[in-house]
Amino acid sequence: MHVLVVHNRYSSAQPSGENRVVDEEVGLLRAAGHRVDLFERRSDDIAARSLLGKVAVPLLVPWNPGVRTELAARLRTDRPDVVHVHNVFPLLSPAVLAACADVGVPVVATLHNYTQVCPPGTLHRDGRPCTECVGSATSLPAVRHGCYRNSRLATVPLAVGLSVNRRRWWSGVERFFCISAAQRDILVRSGMPAERLVVKHNFVPDPGTVRAGDGEHLLFLGRLAEPKGIRLLMSAWDALAADGGVGVPLVVAGAGPLEAEVTAWAAGRDDVRYVGLYDPAQCREAVSRAVCVVAPSMARETFGLVVAEAMAAGVPAVAAGHGAFVELVEDGVTGLLHRPGDAASLASCLRRITAGPDRNREMGRAAQRRYERGFSPAVGLERLVEEYRSATAGRTESMGGSK
Repeated sequence: MHVLVVHNRYSSAQPSGENRVVDEEVGLLRAAGHRVDLFERRSDDIAARSLLGKVAVPLLVPWNPGVRTELAARLRTDRPDVVHVHNVFPLLSPAVLAACADVGVPVVATLHNYTQVCPPGTLHRDGRPCTECVGSATSLPAVRHGCYRNSRLATVPLAVGLSVNRRRWWSGVERFFCISAAQRDILVRSGMPAERLVVKHNFVPDPGTVRAGDGEHLLFLGRLAEPKGIRLLMSAWDALAADGGVGVPLVVAGAGPLEAEVTAWAAGRDDVRYVGLYDPAQCREAVSRAVCVVAPSMARETFGLVVAEAMAAGVPAVAAGHGAFVELVEDGVTGLLHRPGDAASLASCLRRITAGPDRNREMGRAAQRRYERGFSPAVGLERLVEEYRSATAGRTESMGGSK
């Protein structure tokens, strides 16, 4: 097939799971013999704009007319079978959908977060879940609370874009790829068209290495931000340390707004190592040597790449028992689920998963089997191409029926 991938790349200052997913899907398709072209913008390029250009960026968030013209011309020249949209914020905008409609090319879109129903896409505010905008005709609550970057002004373009383009999204996309059933359930309840929402989990490349022994550390690998549960983990770990610890250290890898707090917390301790950002090879190595990967997110994750990566390496996870984690982790079989937001529950799970090496190894083997059945490249490719073909067939039938 001939696929055009549309994506606004996130800033390189922070590792982006979404950028990785896009790159890995493109590589997977190309390796299988499909032609894949890219139509991209990069958030990094905003810094090089003139002052006037930077001021204009928020105005382009709801609608970028230049992108519509440019993409339509590209589509008329290249004539792809399908356009696969990922992120359009902030430089592409939903104008990409109008361009596809202008030329008559079917569109699929991967929903990496909840931006269809929540301006910042997190369903999380002030340290707790928030669904005030879900199912609402407007996103005024998000503006009132300043949900994006704690700024009402910065939230306005997102809220406006969501309100004015909602129907364009829902009618202009043949298939929305939800990356978990938990995400799909929330979107259906919000009023999105259920018949256009399908579950297509992210795939994870084979890491090429599987844990050989019992593991030598617990691992938190992710953004150092409150929604990811790093403060909850610090609280749980302090409680464990006060009670004698679990016999292995905690390794924290990542960066984010709470980096200074994490650095100060870890300083001078033998039971905690804060290692900063790891490159991909270091991540794989750290996962393969972990007793377990810890994913204590306060927010409802739409997927959970770090959990799937642990499964691929035969490593169980301890994760919050909500969102997509309840699909990825079978409690007591491929890992353990703790009560979301509950430090005592998290501490109990961490103690349990380190206390029984034989049981831990068994869970690791079960996790790897779960990966092979659900999140391997072979499964990911089959599902992706199947949905592309369904989307193109659906568009052909729709056009035929309208004649």
